[in-house]
Amino acid sequence: MVSFGSHVEFAVPHITIRNLNKFYDVQGTQVHALKDINLDIPEGKIFGIIGKSGAGKSSLIRTLNGLERISEGSIHIHKEELEHLNHAELIALRQRIGMIFQHFNLMSAKTVRENVALPLKISNHKKDEIEQRVNEVLDLVGLGDKADHYPSQLSGGQKQRVGIARALVHKPEILLCDEATSALDPESTSVVLSLLKEINQKLGITIVLITHEMQVIREICDQVVVIDKGEIVESGQVWSVFSNPQQKITQELLNLEQLELPFEIQPILENEQQSIVLKLRYEASVHQSPNLKDIFDAFDAPVHLYQSHIDSIQGHLIGSIIITTSNPHLDIDALKQKLKQHIAHIEVLGYATTH
Repeated sequence: MVSFGSHVEFAVPHITIRNLNKFYDVQGTQVHALKDINLDIPEGKIFGIIGKSGAGKSSLIRTLNGLERISEGSIHIHKEELEHLNHAELIALRQRIGMIFQHFNLMSAKTVRENVALPLKISNHKKDEIEQRVNEVLDLVGLGDKADHYPSQLSGGQKQRVGIARALVHKPEILLCDEATSALDPESTSVVLSLLKEINQKLGITIVLITHEMQVIREICDQVVVIDKGEIVESGQVWSVFSNPQQKITQELLNLEQLELPFEIQPILENEQQSIVLKLRYEASVHQSPNLKDIFDAFDAPVHLYQSHIDSIQGHLIGSIIITTSNPHLDIDALKQKLKQHIAHIEVLGYATTH
């Protein structure tokens, strides 16, 4: 977990953010949009930033390419500090940072080829260089046969792939994705996420992905930070955050499984000599899944399984099981000690009559 004012360190940082604050003046009132953000974004990885609407995600990503000026603190791309760059240097930096938008931002009167070529034309590249590079990136995103189509002739997923091609045309070292899949249907989302992962692996581009969807983080990100009300509240490798979310906001974003238990064992708060209802959460390597016999033997009483869920993320199994046991006076602390090698978290849901 990352607390207010601390910083996250992973591999070699490509982007280094220190003590970043952003204030907006809204009708004479100062709004503190980003609060003391400290973050290292590793080179060559896919880094996810997740939060609800209004959490500060878009403000953060727009500071990374200078579209928003920061109020306090510093941002370094490698060793270049954004705030110290002059206008020409900032333009040169932006050519090294591609941007993918939620609503594609394509020009409807221009063909796919013309949309993708536009950044190179603005930079006064030669015509033959532009043609070659546009063909390369359109082939990369699987749209070589759509070069002369107009945006209105494309699906949402195809439009976003045009946006990705345009973002890649300058051969950037960083790709910023601002809710790149939130306007897409599930099938198109899957195609775009697979493409981003392929680009990261083939080209080694650092990808910073802003989203409010945990499924997107789960699919392709290496690491994730959770932002809430302008500050980082949780961080880590994706499997770790998914397996044991510390903050309520993270649990909400994960949309953790709701109880779907038989009516007869819906847990109540009072202990009236009934069975105790427990939720156990675990994580383990896919090669070292927990032994259920060892877990259930620790209860020294009959155990009934009523719900289970398991997922596989980044080579780890992440699961939860809901059980009842007929020992309502179970010593939970002692049980946690017995099961600490197998179970990450034990939660008492209540009590129930199971007979």
